[in-house]
Amino acid sequence: MTSGSRPSLALTMGDPAGIGPDITLSAWSDRVRLGLPPFLFIGDAAMLEARAHALGLKVPIRLSSPEAAARDFESALPVLPLDLDTPVQPGVGDPGNAGPVIEAIRLAVEMTGKGQLSAVVTNPIAKSVLYASGFAFPGHTEFLADLASRSLGRPVRPVMLLSGPDLRVAPVTIHIPLKDVAPVLTTEAIIETAQIMAADLATRFGLAKPRIAIAGLNPHAGEDGALGTEDAEIIAPAVAQLRATGLDATGPLPADTMFHAEARAGYDAALCMYHDQALIPAKTLAFHDSVNTTLGLPFIRTSPDHGTAFSLAGRGGARHDSLAAALRLAHSMAETETRQRASAA
Repeated sequence: MTSGSRPSLALTMGDPAGIGPDITLSAWSDRVRLGLPPFLFIGDAAMLEARAHALGLKVPIRLSSPEAAARDFESALPVLPLDLDTPVQPGVGDPGNAGPVIEAIRLAVEMTGKGQLSAVVTNPIAKSVLYASGFAFPGHTEFLADLASRSLGRPVRPVMLLSGPDLRVAPVTIHIPLKDVAPVLTTEAIIETAQIMAADLATRFGLAKPRIAIAGLNPHAGEDGALGTEDAEIIAPAVAQLRATGLDATGPLPADTMFHAEARAGYDAALCMYHDQALIPAKTLAFHDSVNTTLGLPFIRTSPDHGTAFSLAGRGGARHDSLAAALRLAHSMAETETRQRASAA
């Protein structure tokens, strides 16, 4: 892909002991066939070169910048250098490198916020490794929301959207135990999440009037109260209020019947009540091609929908499908947002 006029994407290194470096290298090697937009890798160049050698990949690495990345991308993998603190052993996470891993994310957000880069794409992190270093956030999503809140001076509610070829789905509650879902689920949270979804689907996915299907919490969406009252008392009022504002929302729907092909044809995105209710159908339908997208932020963020896969790091065999999809989706979202802003001006 030629450099064009748009800024490149930011690609963070993720955990350097995981497969982030592997899939970055292999994706760049296959960039023409995959139709990848230019990206700037933020991380340790020496680590990347060592991983390329271990994998037998002939990938030229070039120290670069946001301004030069699109041009450099055509002949080398452009890297904004960020040195690691300790040597990397593929497959072995090291809390000693948590600082640079976190700094790569912060730099990507900062440069995207300044317009130097067009979107943030994050390689997988190992949350347990970061926790051991004192990382205070449940994951990427919450950390990105904190960075956004600090830059805007107001709270930001992040929404995690899984986007695949056949399904877009988001959970209202994310990384909490299943036993805690019902006590924290509120009508207000459902409304806010659906509104954030609708806004980003319009401005970044180009869906002017998105249709959102809203799942029930209990089996059979509560079976008229026989299997739980949350569907009637919490979810149904949210759907009614959303419809009153003009949003095309339906539900609460039984979750066991809303993800087959005929049902999916009736909506553009699904809103679920908890993590696995959303992620199981998304990963079943497109395990290698789904993209994790964070909605509600002042910048675009996508990520491969998988973890660090330490057991594969440096060994070959790690698939770059989801990373390639995340890069293409981030580019598409940035293009759509630019067009929407231009048409509204």
